[in-house]
Amino acid sequence: MAEIRFKNVQHAYPPPKGQKPVYALKEVNQIWEDGGAYALLGPSGCGKTTLLNTISGLLTPSEGEIYFDDQEVTHLPTSDRRIAQVFQFPVVYDTMTVFDNLAFPLRNRGMDETAVKQRVAQIAEMLDLTANLNKRASGLTADGKQKISLGRGLVRSDVNAILFDEPLTVIDPHLKWQLRSKLKELHQQTGVTMIYVTHDQVEALTFADKVVVMYDGAVVQVGTPVELFNRPKHKFVGYFIGSPGMNFLPCKLDRGQPVFHNNLLNTSYPVGNDLSGRTEVGVRPEFVEFTDDGIPVVIDKIEDLGRYQVVTVKHESEVIKMVVDEDQQIPTDNPKIQFNPDMTRIYCDDWLVGGGQNE
Repeated sequence: MAEIRFKNVQHAYPPPKGQKPVYALKEVNQIWEDGGAYALLGPSGCGKTTLLNTISGLLTPSEGEIYFDDQEVTHLPTSDRRIAQVFQFPVVYDTMTVFDNLAFPLRNRGMDETAVKQRVAQIAEMLDLTANLNKRASGLTADGKQKISLGRGLVRSDVNAILFDEPLTVIDPHLKWQLRSKLKELHQQTGVTMIYVTHDQVEALTFADKVVVMYDGAVVQVGTPVELFNRPKHKFVGYFIGSPGMNFLPCKLDRGQPVFHNNLLNTSYPVGNDLSGRTEVGVRPEFVEFTDDGIPVVIDKIEDLGRYQVVTVKHESEVIKMVVDEDQQIPTDNPKIQFNPDMTRIYCDDWLVGGGQNE
């Protein structure tokens, strides 16, 4: 196992003739600590898979350096990096049995057959494949084949890291939850570094100890699920994490406090008045509440989601989302709202500013 470190890593795919290169990765400086459980989270096309493939060696970055501990591996082939990688769609040998598929990486490295059987049995039990060990892989469903792919990634114990590229895409929702729990359990047992690519925030937040959020080829924030929810450092994180996402409203500043459409708000993290950019106030729907004296709004829509209600209100032309208890009465006569000052943040040109950055 190893600490994985990126130093000024960038990557551009060859552009069409006569066009400038478009960078899929933009100056990534990131450390994956030895033994950590990480998720790479972001929308399609943001650079997640490109980044993962530079770790495994399937891609050599255009610029920058990659280190495993103190060894530079930027130009080292995949075979010499001791990386296991599980891809989005099943990669199995259909003519082999499930046992032989799982045993292949071990036998390929000359492991004693007794040890092979012991390790394969352990992984098969974890993935509920024991009853199918003697069956050919061709007879399994897509779910079963992807479990073989997962097993082949997990079966080796000599790897620096295990990389997962959206491995549960073809798995049914109930089994997804089971396998995520199993992967988390295996990580706690083995301490192997795991990096899990996904566009699904639920997968990322339930699997990872730390989430690396990517947007437009750049890493915009690294943090625990709580940090990403409570203190998004970039507007994209606020939008992408949470359902519904964070409210962002245009504001001016008065002695460091935000003013939204002539309504003076309170934040526990005031800023200087000398910001030269587009300023906005950000607050999550969970921290907006009805009050007797606050910002006047008009109720636009109420969605009852069982355990809670999502209420959409408007102040002039601005839309604000609220999350309220399922049994809370929604006021209809001159409703007003207020924001929790401890959870109200100020952003300038999409980035968090002020005292809320590092608390």
